[in-house]
Formats: sequence, C-alpha cells, structure tokens
Amino acid sequence: MVLGAVSMFVAHSGFSRIILGAYCTLFGIATGGLEFQIPPQVARYASFMFSFIGRGVFYIFIGSVILGDGVFSYIAGTVVGAVGVAYVVLEFIPSIEPPENMREADAGWGAEQV
Repeated sequence: MVLGAVSMFVAHSGFSRIILGAYCTLFGIATGGLEFQIPPQVARYASFMFSFIGRGVFYIFIGSVILGDGVFSYIAGTVVGAVGVAYVVLEFIPSIEPPENMREADAGWGAEQV
C-alpha cells in the first residue's frame, strides 16, 4: 500500500495525486501498525478492519485509489485490490478463522457486557 502511494508522489501528475498519495501512505502505515498493536480507538471507530469482508472492501478501495498513470501504479493497485478480493473470499469460507489480531476487537463496538 505504501509503495503504491510512493508511486503517486514520483509521478507528479498534479496536486490531487499528491494528496491521494499522502492519504494512501497514512492508511498503509496505519494498516501495518494494526498488525502489531491495536489502539482502543481503532476498535471503536474502525471496527470494519476486524472482519475479513470489512478489511477486504477497504483494500479494494485503496487499490482503486492507487491505480494511476504509471505501470508501477497499475501493478501496486492491482496487487492491493487482489488482496482485498482474497479477504472478501475468506469471509465466505467457514473453515478459516480470523487471525488473532482480527479477533481482539470482536467484543468491542456495540457489544453488551453483562
């Protein structure tokens, strides 16, 4: 994700691509950080990142944003989008359980504790 965003900075195809590159870099760093530590705010406000389908749709969205003018942008956007499609497919395979870092926030947003 971050490499695709870097390709947006290198292309210099306008101010909007620089802003999109900054957002993709920020989202890439944040997504990478979720693999190591999950702040409580993320579990509350970005709970979609803790399900296969939510994370998959997010990756498909970021992959479509990364698609741009250069060959490297096409490759990076296609790879990120394909990972998103794979996450969505994993949602519908019952024998596959989410990894530990995706299960940690299951009882977070909207869950009632008795």
